[in-house]
Amino acid sequence: METTTVKFYSLNYNDVKTYWAALLFIVGNILFPQLFHLMPQGGIIWLPIYFFTLIGAYKYGWKVGLLTAILSPIINSLFFDMPAPAVLPAILLRSILLAITAGWAAQRFGRISIPVLIGVVLIYQAVGTLGEWIYNGNFYSAIQDFRIGIPGMCLQVLGGYTFIKYLIRK
Repeated sequence: METTTVKFYSLNYNDVKTYWAALLFIVGNILFPQLFHLMPQGGIIWLPIYFFTLIGAYKYGWKVGLLTAILSPIINSLFFDMPAPAVLPAILLRSILLAITAGWAAQRFGRISIPVLIGVVLIYQAVGTLGEWIYNGNFYSAIQDFRIGIPGMCLQVLGGYTFIKYLIRK
C-alpha cells in the first residue's frame, strides 16, 4: 500500500492562518453539500458535510478541523436547513469526532495513507454511531451512515487521500 509523506501543520488559535484555513474548508463544506443535495438522497449517501473537515484536520491539525467541524454544519443548517435542526446534534458529534481523530492520526503517523484514513473514518463513524444511539435512543437512525453512507465514506477515504496527497502538498 502506497504511503506518502506530506508536510502537516498544527496551527494554533492565535495564528491568523488557522482562521483562513478553516474559512477555506468551511466554504468547501458549504458548497460540497449543495452540489450533492441536487441528487436524490445525495446528502445521506455521500456524506459531503464531512469531506473538508477531514482534509482540514488532517492537513492543518485538529484546531482547524474543529473550527470547520463546528461551523460548517451550523452555517449549513441556519442558511439551508441542511442538516435539519433535529439531526444537527448528531452531525456535530460526528464532525467533532472526525476533526479530533483526523488531527490525531496526522500527528501520530506523520504521513497520509489509505489504511490510516480508513481507520480515521471507521473510528469517527463507530463512536459517532454509538453517541447518536445514546443521544436519540434509535439504533436504526444511528446506523444510517453504515446502512446508506458507504459511498460517502469511500469518497472521504479515496478523495481525501487524493486531495491531501496531490492538491495541498507543500
